[in-house]
Amino acid sequence: MSFYDRHILPYVIDLACGMKAVTRQREKVVPQAQGRVLEIGIGTGLNLKHYQPALVAELTGLDHELAMHRLAKTRLEQSGLAADLVGLDAESIPLDDNLFDTIVCTYTLCTIPDPAAALLEMKRVLAPSGQLLFCEHGKAPDAQVRKWQERLNPIWNQFAGGCNLNRAIPDLLSDAGFNVDTLEQMYIPGTKFATYNYWGAASK
Repeated sequence: MSFYDRHILPYVIDLACGMKAVTRQREKVVPQAQGRVLEIGIGTGLNLKHYQPALVAELTGLDHELAMHRLAKTRLEQSGLAADLVGLDAESIPLDDNLFDTIVCTYTLCTIPDPAAALLEMKRVLAPSGQLLFCEHGKAPDAQVRKWQERLNPIWNQFAGGCNLNRAIPDLLSDAGFNVDTLEQMYIPGTKFATYNYWGAASK
């Protein structure tokens, strides 16, 4: 891992993913989490302040980059939640089937190298009555914006920690066998090629 990836990128991502418009998106989904909760790509812990401690029995945060967890640990102390922070890849989750009541995945599917495999793992560890709460940016509906997403994606990917601009989030969920129970989508404030958002809830 380069110096940039270890010491600079976590703070760049924290700044970008902590903007007001993105924070408002997190507020739409994270407070719904309840029971045993698994957060995929907990990163610097930007979601922690949005959980309702009275609803969350247990929180497990996964992220393959342990370097991101220094900020997460500070935010965890401030949140009042009991949580485990684990350095694991979402494509291979070494946890039991049907374990979690809620899985939270925000601004994470864009960076996972194999999102299809990760979603299959999420479905495996999600309880039959559980829900996947998601909020992601991805493929825009407008042809001109999509053209720019395709042009910029190789460069963006290199400097944004593996983030992809052009993933079709609803298709990824459906292809993994999830039922998309609620889905909203729109551009949030910012540059259009990076701000088309999808959010909602899915179940097995």
